[in-house]
Amino acid sequence: MKERQQIYILKYITTAVFGVVMFLFIGSCGKKDEKLVHMKFDPETMPSMVTDSAVQLISDSGKTRYKIAADVWEVYDKAKEPFSYFPEGFYLERFDDRFNVEATVIADTAWHYNAKSLWRVKGNVEVKNMQGHEFKSDELFWDQKTAKIYSDKYIEIKRGALELKGYGFESNQQMTDYRIMRPHDGRLPFEEGPVATDSVQLQSDSIQ
Repeated sequence: MKERQQIYILKYITTAVFGVVMFLFIGSCGKKDEKLVHMKFDPETMPSMVTDSAVQLISDSGKTRYKIAADVWEVYDKAKEPFSYFPEGFYLERFDDRFNVEATVIADTAWHYNAKSLWRVKGNVEVKNMQGHEFKSDELFWDQKTAKIYSDKYIEIKRGALELKGYGFESNQQMTDYRIMRPHDGRLPFEEGPVATDSVQLQSDSIQ
């Protein structure tokens, strides 16, 4: 009889302990759930892929045409309009058929819209072509479908002693045939003051 009582008491204690443990476990889980933050994935603002210190060669029609280097490369391929974003510095080289660098682009930030084949570079933009002509602006767009580069921002062009300045810019993608839409200031070789607006427009239109 005593043995049965002892067994019964032991079972009771075991059941009670098990119940207390389960209660504490469930209670702790409940507290953890309260602290969880449920985040909804937004493909427009959250990248599906992030790459640090990226360097990549890109081909076009079977030929290597571009080299891209960036500290951070974010890919938003789930967005309504898929794009790549380079938030911490951007460098691009464009090659000709013989793999010579025909243009370089440096900027603080860049975007590439896949479907449009459109590049947008912004912040301390510096471009240099094969002839050594230098272009500086706050923002440029490069439409690969039309092979045009353009901007409505202020731009400075330096070609040796020749300097052109103004607003609005259009060029071929090699940056060898270009013009300023609204020139307002410039400096020609052997001149000590700004030249007339018409003269700057003539020079910018005739540069090859």
